[in-house]
Amino acid sequence: MIRVLIVDDSAFMRKLLSDIFKNDREIVVVGEARHGKEALEKIPLLNPDVITLDIEMPVMDGITTLKKITKKHNIPIIMISSLTTEGADLTLKALEKGAIDFIPKPKNIFSLDSEKIRLEMIHKIKTAFKYREKLNYRDRNIIHPPKIYQPRLDIAIETFDYIVAIGTSTGGPRALQNVLPLLSGNLNATIVVVQHMPPKFTKSLSDRLNALSQIEVKEGEDGDILKRGYCYIAPGDYHMRVETVNNRHIIRLSKEKPIRGLRPAADILMESVAQLNNLKKVGVVMTGMGSDGAQGIVEIKRSSGYTIAQDEESSVIFGMPKLAIETGCVDKVVSLNDIANEIMNIVGV
Repeated sequence: MIRVLIVDDSAFMRKLLSDIFKNDREIVVVGEARHGKEALEKIPLLNPDVITLDIEMPVMDGITTLKKITKKHNIPIIMISSLTTEGADLTLKALEKGAIDFIPKPKNIFSLDSEKIRLEMIHKIKTAFKYREKLNYRDRNIIHPPKIYQPRLDIAIETFDYIVAIGTSTGGPRALQNVLPLLSGNLNATIVVVQHMPPKFTKSLSDRLNALSQIEVKEGEDGDILKRGYCYIAPGDYHMRVETVNNRHIIRLSKEKPIRGLRPAADILMESVAQLNNLKKVGVVMTGMGSDGAQGIVEIKRSSGYTIAQDEESSVIFGMPKLAIETGCVDKVVSLNDIANEIMNIVGV
């Protein structure tokens, strides 16, 4: 049985989450807490396997609670976050500090009771439980190189030889902070990314990564012309493609139906990249659950591209990289801390 502790200041939310989890035979709710202080007191008594943690609470907020838990315990934590800009910023901070995933709290709280959302929440609890054995907060550090102004070379900003397509999901925001900030601002490439997140969260992620990186990181917009040393992150709830128009490479966004429940989908992005002419391609699949990116890696490899997958040891969830590797189309499997170097070695500056 998976022992879950629910931490939330709302009695209604605690009851709703408890009812959802109790409907699964593999999960037992061992306790509830109204705020972080109460949670810290209950953890040694209840010995939970997974904790759901609200971000905004009185007495002790979620971020403070998260920091205190990770100092003493290796317990997977899933944040409960509001779908607001502030909620997105705090959620990304929580993921940076060690939370492995989050559950967005919709404006209409009753929609949490829908079958699709219930199954997704239960799946996240079970995934977190599987991850607990490899969890070691004290060994999982994010590299934070100082942001140094790097003069750009006298090269046309729309002139580059490579396009790098990255797909990632659970654990991705944290993992991207170990990759993008290490890339040179004069990278001989443009970068496009799919990170499975809701709207507003991808904007907050882009802004956060931009503040840390030598390259320019932004949320992709329809009609954006791809530039050298730039990274474009697909906005939540939109598929993102790249197409060539008048010798320029342009982003196209769409609301086409989700692929295996995902929008954006890495497969959609990578398949469009594979079809580009006059650019060399690199495909990267990083931590995440599910199979998204596997078919995209196949297409990039077929187009004479180079492909990379994150290894199991450094992945929060080894689902997406594992299935990409199983296609037989991955050229190199590397640790998270080596992905930036591998990209730089291929594309140069």
